[in-house]
Amino acid sequence: MMSPTSAASSAAPLTRAERLDRLPFTRRHGRLLGASGIGWALDAMDVGLVSFVIAALTVHWGIDKADGSLIASAGFAGMAIGATVGGLLADRIGRRSVFALTLLVYGLATGASALAGGLAVLIALRFIVGLGLGAELPVASTLVSEFAPRRIRGRVIVWLEAFWAIGWILAALIGTLVAASGPTGWRWALAIGMVPALYSLVIRVGMPESVRFLESRGRHAEAEQVVRQFEESAGFTDADHPTEEDTWSVGAEAPAPPHESIWSRGLRGRTAALWTVWFCINLSYYGAFIWIPTLLVGRGFDLTKSFTFTLIITLAQIPGYAVSAWLIERLGRRWTLTIFLAGSAIAAVAYGSAGSETAIIVAGCLLSFFNLGAWGALYAIGPELYPTAVRGTGTGAAAGFGRIASLVAPFLVPVLVVAGSTVLAFAVFAAAFGVAALAAFTLPEQRGRALED
Repeated sequence: MMSPTSAASSAAPLTRAERLDRLPFTRRHGRLLGASGIGWALDAMDVGLVSFVIAALTVHWGIDKADGSLIASAGFAGMAIGATVGGLLADRIGRRSVFALTLLVYGLATGASALAGGLAVLIALRFIVGLGLGAELPVASTLVSEFAPRRIRGRVIVWLEAFWAIGWILAALIGTLVAASGPTGWRWALAIGMVPALYSLVIRVGMPESVRFLESRGRHAEAEQVVRQFEESAGFTDADHPTEEDTWSVGAEAPAPPHESIWSRGLRGRTAALWTVWFCINLSYYGAFIWIPTLLVGRGFDLTKSFTFTLIITLAQIPGYAVSAWLIERLGRRWTLTIFLAGSAIAAVAYGSAGSETAIIVAGCLLSFFNLGAWGALYAIGPELYPTAVRGTGTGAAAGFGRIASLVAPFLVPVLVVAGSTVLAFAVFAAAFGVAALAAFTLPEQRGRALED
């Protein structure tokens, strides 16, 4: 008896994208998610370590808030450039190659940062770290989006983003146990950041290239091989595959995708809204989380206690991602993103006005929960908004624009704290979250829809 998939294939040959969309989540999907997720976690670990390094250097080198802002902002300046250039390169040379290159660049630069003998050298190396770090995240989300089955694509991307929490937890552990251990602890903490340089070799060898990218470059035989590997992982037999003739005819007769700009008439509205969300969430997230350990030190807590509080707050990211992953296929991308951004605004107000240790931890956990849940939904919706030809460019450009806010945030926080204490700083973050929520609600809902070729 012919299977339903065989019947469908004989009636109308499926495109390779449709064949990927019909699959269940397989072991091969799991390996792709895990490989990308480990790279994602290592990115988060590096970003998180900076906040602990700045706090440690405040004690051991006597740097002031302006110096700390330069260290953080140098990395974010590199991330702004890296995200934009990385997205463009991903649409030209492939997602997998760019992903591996970014891991290599920032892994080596982070390790070199551990040897910095002065502030200027450390700042320069942090810029190089940012180049790799900024490019990796939008490229990874684009690659995984193009393989994830359509009905659970949003949830898979939130799972990918959830690896960020693992990285931050690792950063908090390394910060508490290593960076706070003594005058050279921060150096050992950064030395651990060389791990991505080694992992990049695994990424390049073991990960598949995007089928949609391969087809856009006319590499149909390679695309077919990748699709069949995923089908075989799902237990599909030869009878479920289209014939070679059908496969080539589908690929050969498909019209070439137009080279559409992300600012063309059909895309400009979603691009503007996406850029607004990226800018506001970056301003609030990095303004708050990069400075939380240092602000706690400023309130009179010692390094160990400040880092311990930060670790507890970081743990709240995990349930935030879990709830976001559940809601994104229930309520949809737009509502999930809007709700978590609105929750982040309320939590930011609560954290800014918290006075006791208990209030600080509770409000911080709520901010962590809602903020990272919002990040998960944002990374899920971004790649879905653009056709294949500009998908990497669109997601990378939005991330690059958002990094401008992350560049400003470290300088903004000290000014706001001096002008009106922590309350004013977190009130500004709350307002930014509110603007992001409004912009998110204008984005088109993409739940259950196939990616646009």
